[in-house]
Amino acid sequence: MKIKPLADRVLVKPAPAEEETESGIIIPDSAKEKPQRGEVLAIGSGTKEEEMVVKKGDTVLYGKYAGTELEWEGEKYLIMRQSDILAII
Repeated sequence: MKIKPLADRVLVKPAPAEEETESGIIIPDSAKEKPQRGEVLAIGSGTKEEEMVVKKGDTVLYGKYAGTELEWEGEKYLIMRQSDILAII
């Protein structure tokens, strides 16, 4: 990974959005909900006040509007502060 987060920031690859419901109904792109979980790909070194708790490879839950979306080499990622992460699964 060529992206290295700074301080208490975390790089997350969002999980793909659900494409089909349990009953078999296919959801169009315009109606898909933004996923709220993903895999941690890289972490910063932390700050004096905040030690990094998450690790590379963790699956995390985050707020619906957490982080900043970015696209790198055709893939979509989120970069957010560790405090935006709600839980580790």
